Amino acid sequence: MYIRVNDTNLWYETKGTGQPFILLHGNGESREIFTVLITELSKNFSVYAIDSRGHGKSSKTNQLSYGLMMEDVASFITELKLEKPLLYGFSDGGIIGLLLASKYSDMLSKLIISGANTQPNGVKKSWAMLSQLYYLLTRSKKMKMTLEEPNISKEDLKKIHIPVLVLAGKNDLIKVEDTKYIANNIPNSTLTILDRETHSSYVVNSPKLYKIIKAFIENNQS
Repeated sequence: MYIRVNDTNLWYETKGTGQPFILLHGNGESREIFTVLITELSKNFSVYAIDSRGHGKSSKTNQLSYGLMMEDVASFITELKLEKPLLYGFSDGGIIGLLLASKYSDMLSKLIISGANTQPNGVKKSWAMLSQLYYLLTRSKKMKMTLEEPNISKEDLKKIHIPVLVLAGKNDLIKVEDTKYIANNIPNSTLTILDRETHSSYVVNSPKLYKIIKAFIENNQS
């Protein structure tokens, strides 16, 4: 279904009952990467899987930035009157989650991110070169954003005081030092680097992700 927030139309899927749980996908994807996760989470939560602006069924847009997408999610939470949702964000979705928890400290109850970076140079050199080539060939707004953003500072991370699980694959396209930088600067964070996993191998319609999230939530019951 569609909702009008922050001057754009977002498409989202909702399923289940209980505490709200928001899912945010990565660059060039849609909520469809979470089919398996939605099925499991919806047994205990009200799941809201959103297509970010310019992605999936949400409105195309001339304006695209992590800050704008973060404000979209903040408006979504406010418009639907969601009380202290949990949020899981993959890749770009993780960046949005960090920005949201940093700016709106009381909006979320817990945050799980995977494969997120704080700066464009947080991506491994080989992937950065491929991204640059892709942008030169396509002039994609989505790819241009990843080449110029995000710009998340140590001070931004230190403003996050909710429990945060920071995930990455051992063979992720994000530099391990940037993943550790995120975890080291969030006061109440847990870092897990997953052996034999890539950026998305344990995320995209994988049963592994639910088990990881479930364990984190159970260990951080408020």
